[in-house]
Parts: sequence; structure tokens; C-alpha cells
Amino acid sequence: SSFMPALRCSAFAAMAAPLQISFVGVDGRGIGGTVVTLRSTDASRPVARPTAAVLDQVDLRFVPTVLAVPVGSQIVFPNSDSVSHQVYSFSPAKKFQLPLYRGKPYPPVLFDREGLVTLGCNIHDQMRAYVYVVEAQYFGRTDTSGTWSASDVEPGEYRVEIWHPLSRVQRPVLEQLLTVPAGGAKLTPRAALPLKLRRE
Repeated sequence: SSFMPALRCSAFAAMAAPLQISFVGVDGRGIGGTVVTLRSTDASRPVARPTAAVLDQVDLRFVPTVLAVPVGSQIVFPNSDSVSHQVYSFSPAKKFQLPLYRGKPYPPVLFDREGLVTLGCNIHDQMRAYVYVVEAQYFGRTDTSGTWSASDVEPGEYRVEIWHPLSRVQRPVLEQLLTVPAGGAKLTPRAALPLKLRRE
């Protein structure tokens, strides 16, 4: 990237640094499939912008089963199955219902409040999915080894929240403050207690 005068750097992503978070359980083993949210303690920093996302229905399953999106995002729910589905949510963050359909989806659904939205299908009880709506600067999902990486995190202090879709509690399984230094960091937050997880 082109050189910028040092005094102007703070206003640009040129200061951004790589961050790697590895979430481990009390036994030190990585925990995959969690949603990581980084929210700056500096309220003046802009949060992630809304996106357009797709949550499909394939082989009587939601794909993906967990989707994290910024507040204000719109999600379309196509049905790639040959059978009809009826998607619904009773969650406080977003209540909606898409009456029985297959093939061509309804118009996108707007997710305008932060929080966890649990999705189901009125016809197929085993179908479950989760939309995690975040109001934060950075977010993502850990891979199977429990690691999530971001290449462009601005240095500063953040509140990190880690949520697991199969946790028996709705709230995050870990919340703590962390500081991202100018050169980036590899951090390994550890769960304080064994996770109580439901079966899929």
C-alpha cells in the first residue's frame, strides 16, 4: 500500500493489524463453531455495515445452520428442497413467518435488532438454524480447531463475546476485554467453566 504521513494514519485502515483468536475450553482444546464478536470500547468507531445474505434449505436442513450478520442486514431464504417449508422465528430480536413455500423465495427479511434469532420450520421439527445479529466492528466464526482470524483489526480495546449455538444458555459463553496492539496479536481466551452443550 502507498505510504501515508504518520499523522494521518489513525484515520485509515493502514493501521489495521492481523488478529487471531483461538477459543479453548477448560481442557485447553479448541472449540469450533462459535461466533466471535469484537466490539470496540470506543463508541465513536463505526460498526460493520449491513450485508445481503442467503440462508438456504437443502436436504431438510438450513444451510448454513449458523449465520452471523450485522444489524440492518437482509437475508433471503430460498428453498432448494423439492418439499415445501414454512420458516418462522419467535425470537424477540426478530419475529417473522414465511408461509408454506418451495422454490422461489419470499422477499428478503430485514434483521434490524441485535440479538440471537432461532429459526425453525413448522413442517419439519428437526430443522433448526440461528442468525446472530451483531452490532460490532468485527465478527466471525471459529473453524473446527476453535480459531478465527481477521486480517484488518484496528488497534485498541475491545469487548470480545463468544457464543456457541449449542450452548444451553442463550448468553455468550465468554465475555472479556482485550487489547489489540498495533502489530496485531494471537490471543487464546479460555472458557472459565466447561461448556454445557445440547446435542445437535
